[in-house]
Amino acid sequence: MAREQLQVLNALDTAKTQLYHFTAIVIAGMGFFTDAYDLFAISLVTKLLGRIYYHTDGALKPGTLPPGVNSSVTGVALVGTLAGQLFFGWLGDKMGRKRVYGMTLALMVICSLASGLSLGKERRSVMATLCFFRFWLGFGIGGDYPLSATIMSEYANKKTRGAFIAAVFAMQGFGILASGIVALIVSASFDHAFSSPSYATDALASTPPQADYIWRIILMFGAIPAALTYYWRMKMPETARYTALVAKNAKQAASDMARVLQVDIEAEEQKVENITQDTRNSFGLFSKEFLRRHGLHLLGTTSTWFLLDIAFYSQNLFQKDVFTAIGWIPPAAKMNAIGEVYRVARAQTLIALCSTVPGYWFTVAFIDIIGRFAIQLMGFFFMTVFMFALAIPYHHWTLHDNRIGFIIMYSLTFFFANFGPNATTFVVPAEIFPARLRSTCHGISAAAGKAGAIVGAYGFLYASQSTDPKKTDRGYPTGIGIRNSLIVLGVINFLGMVFTFLVPEPNGKSLEEMSGENDEEVEPASTNRTVPV
Repeated sequence: MAREQLQVLNALDTAKTQLYHFTAIVIAGMGFFTDAYDLFAISLVTKLLGRIYYHTDGALKPGTLPPGVNSSVTGVALVGTLAGQLFFGWLGDKMGRKRVYGMTLALMVICSLASGLSLGKERRSVMATLCFFRFWLGFGIGGDYPLSATIMSEYANKKTRGAFIAAVFAMQGFGILASGIVALIVSASFDHAFSSPSYATDALASTPPQADYIWRIILMFGAIPAALTYYWRMKMPETARYTALVAKNAKQAASDMARVLQVDIEAEEQKVENITQDTRNSFGLFSKEFLRRHGLHLLGTTSTWFLLDIAFYSQNLFQKDVFTAIGWIPPAAKMNAIGEVYRVARAQTLIALCSTVPGYWFTVAFIDIIGRFAIQLMGFFFMTVFMFALAIPYHHWTLHDNRIGFIIMYSLTFFFANFGPNATTFVVPAEIFPARLRSTCHGISAAAGKAGAIVGAYGFLYASQSTDPKKTDRGYPTGIGIRNSLIVLGVINFLGMVFTFLVPEPNGKSLEEMSGENDEEVEPASTNRTVPV
């Protein structure tokens, strides 16, 4: 049986959609714009870095980053993100969402700018500097995941909470799109100013000295949108749920939300004291009570996010390799260094524009109508179908006349990732755990996702290499090939569909209903049905 809800929380749950909701979406969303820009921009410039710093005189192909360097440059930010999600998720529950929020953004701005700088001109020092700052960039990005999701869930009303949290996450799509557009503009400008022959025509001249500025400009640009929102982040009040239920300051919570909602709200200090002093709501993360009430929930959110990110980051970070394999991007020797950046960016931008961005906003439109569970299950199902449809007749798709069909099918896997589990795995952990553990549990779920991303980033790099030793990239052992890699990703997506049945449906319920914080008689978490009935 549920207690009567606190007036301040009820006011938030029943509030009409108004300006402060959209302000919160933009403020939190610009962090995700920067997150996605920084994490995915690196895939646009790795081939350029190989040409500049690992050129070998007389080689038939342009220089490429050695396997260890390539995986480090691509994956080190993901390692930092994982660490940041765990640390800042925990800190957000200890110090408050707002106090920690500014730290993460400042770290992102500083390290975005520093990523484009290097100590010295030697390749070892350049790569070491790049990896060092990208780790700390990832650390800041990691903090943005649990904090943005938690802040938005605690500000939103019951009716449109899913759409608001998904809208914050959807800014990631614009970040991916922006990284491609910036790379297109920068590379086109440099190509016009410093025209150069293809590698096959003149290997040395195909990479003009000015190309070294391109990757730096592209990476540093990510700091701009984050810096623009720093002031507004600092002006946001702490969420009422943290202030009332964790900090136990009923008067401050009522005052903050009265100002935001522009209504009179009673402080109800005695009621807050009764809720916070209830021993049934004081269990810790590693307690038997948490395991009983939320253990399956946490397993569901961590496992689905882990499996999703193996597939999602494999597709995103290495789509340039897939496009090259099917011939959509010409062989490296037929392009100059700047032209290669342009073509890789064009391919990524088209995929983002036609499938990635629309997928995010389909989720925003439908998440509060058909629910999180249905969207996640549907997304995993279609990702599985399209992966197998690409992989099984893979030779068919590599034929010249069928390449457009491959691109369409490949794009649809991105669409259903984003109109599916890539959005819902972010939304649900912010809705189903108690306020005092919400940021921590979201951080744990997100960190599991980034562990999957690391598996995808490092694993796919090696697995996708050709089974023919003559066709592998320089320095790489033979792999299982693109076809078999896609089959493996299809199986992973199917497992994601299975584990989705552990995740409860929060649609239309208050955060306190889902977490059981308002219950007088606490029922086990297993009584929360996954599928609405």
